[in-house]
Amino acid sequence: MMGRQDEPEQLFYKFRLERHVPADHLLRRIDAVLDLGTIRRSLAPYYAAGGRPSIDPELMIRMLLVGYAFAIRSERRLCEEVHLNLAYRWFCRLGLEDDVPDHSTFSKNRHGRFRDSDLFRQLFEQVVRLCMEAGLVGGEGFAIDASVIEADAGLGRKAEGKLTTWPDDEAVSRPVREYLDALDQAAAAEAKPPPGSDDDMPPGNPASEPQVTSLTDPAAAWTSKGRTKLSFAYGTNYLIDNKLAVIVDVEATPARWQAEVAATKTMLERTKERLGLHPQRLAADTAYGSGLMIGWLMRRGIEPHVPLLDRERQTKGLFTRADFNFDDQSNTFVCPGGKTLKSNGHVRDDGTVPYRASTTDCRACSLKSACTTGAKRVVTRHIFEKEREHVRALKGTEAFKRSARERKKVEMLLFAHLKRNLGLRRLRLRGLTGAKDEFLIAATVQNLKKLVRLCANGPPNAPQCTA
Repeated sequence: MMGRQDEPEQLFYKFRLERHVPADHLLRRIDAVLDLGTIRRSLAPYYAAGGRPSIDPELMIRMLLVGYAFAIRSERRLCEEVHLNLAYRWFCRLGLEDDVPDHSTFSKNRHGRFRDSDLFRQLFEQVVRLCMEAGLVGGEGFAIDASVIEADAGLGRKAEGKLTTWPDDEAVSRPVREYLDALDQAAAAEAKPPPGSDDDMPPGNPASEPQVTSLTDPAAAWTSKGRTKLSFAYGTNYLIDNKLAVIVDVEATPARWQAEVAATKTMLERTKERLGLHPQRLAADTAYGSGLMIGWLMRRGIEPHVPLLDRERQTKGLFTRADFNFDDQSNTFVCPGGKTLKSNGHVRDDGTVPYRASTTDCRACSLKSACTTGAKRVVTRHIFEKEREHVRALKGTEAFKRSARERKKVEMLLFAHLKRNLGLRRLRLRGLTGAKDEFLIAATVQNLKKLVRLCANGPPNAPQCTA
C-alpha cells in the first residue's frame, strides 16, 4: 500500500542550530580558529557615536567568507543561501528567525568603512599570523607569481590609447574617479631616482603605454596574457612561503608584466614590515629575472633563484657579447678584432650601460660583416652584472632546482584552486581597489582552508593545531 506522510500536529519544537552542523564541516573548523573580535575595534573610528545601530560588520565579513569558501559569486544569491542553509546561519551567528541583511549593504560598507580602514588587509594578515603560530610558515624560502583574472568590463566600451581626461559623454563612476586620481598621483611623483640608487630603485623596466583603455574599468589592462583572446584583466600576485604554500602577501595590479614585477618589491617590503618575515631566497620565473630585479633582491640579502631574462645571444648570427672581453680595471670591452669599446657612463632605464666602438675602427675591420650591420658595434653591460653572474652560477645547483619545483606550488596548487574551487575567474568588483578586495578575501579563504586542513592532520611543530 502506498504510504502517505501526514502533516505534523506539533506546534512547538526545541531546535538548536549547533546540533545540525556536522563536526567536520568546513565552517565549524574555520570558526574554531578565527577570531573576528578585532573587527569592531578596527572599524570603531568609522562609525558615528549616535544614530540608529547599523548591521553588525562581523556578520557581513562572515557572510563574505562563506561566499568565497563555497564559490557563491553573487551577493544576492549569497543572501538567499545564508537564509536557507543551516550551517551558513550558524557560522554567521544568525538564529532561525533572524533576518539576513540585504545584498545592497555589502557594496555600501565595502566602498566605505571596510575600504577606508583597510579591513580586508587586516583580516588577511590576521590569518597569516595564525598560520605562523601554527608552524605552517618557514620564512626561509618564498616564491612569487601572478595569474590573470578577467575584469568586469565589456569589450565594446573602450577607447584607443591611454586616456588622461574623460570624455564628456561618459559617466564618471567610482572606478573612473580612482583611475583619474591615480594618474594625478603618478604625475606628482614623476621624478624618479636614476637606476642603481639603493632605496627607490625600480625593480623592472618602465611601464609601456596601454594600447586600449576600458571606459567601464580604465585601470584594467587590455591583454591576452594567459588567455586565448584579448580582454580587460587584472593580475593577482601571490607571495607564498615554500614550506607549505601559505600565501603571505597579495597584491592586485593591472595584468601587465611590468606592474606584476614591480609588485614584488611592494610585497616583500610589506611582509617584512608587518609580519617580520624576510626570506633568504626567492623563486620566480624568467619574467622576474631582469638585472634591476636581481640587483634589488641581492642588495637586500635575498638570493634570487630566478632564471635570468637574458637576450644577449639574440644577435641574428653576429658576434654575441660573450665574444667580447671586459676589462674591469679600465671599464672597457675588447672586441674579437682587438679594438676597444668605451662607455660615456650613461645608464639606460633598464639598467644597462652601452659601450661603443669607434666608427673608424669598425669601418677598417675585416670582421665587420660578422660583428654588426651598422656603422659601429655597441655592446651593453648591466650595472648589476656581477649579481647576474652570481645567479648564472646558481642555476645548476640542487637548491636552485628545488626552488623551481617549489615555485610550481603557486600555479599548480593556489591559482588552480582559486579559479576552479573558489570560482574566481572573473571579477565582480571594478577598479583596482575592487580587485584588491576580491583577491584579499579569496587568499584569506585559501589560507583558512589550508590551516584547518593541516591542523586536522597534525603537522609537525604545530602546538596550536595539536591543541
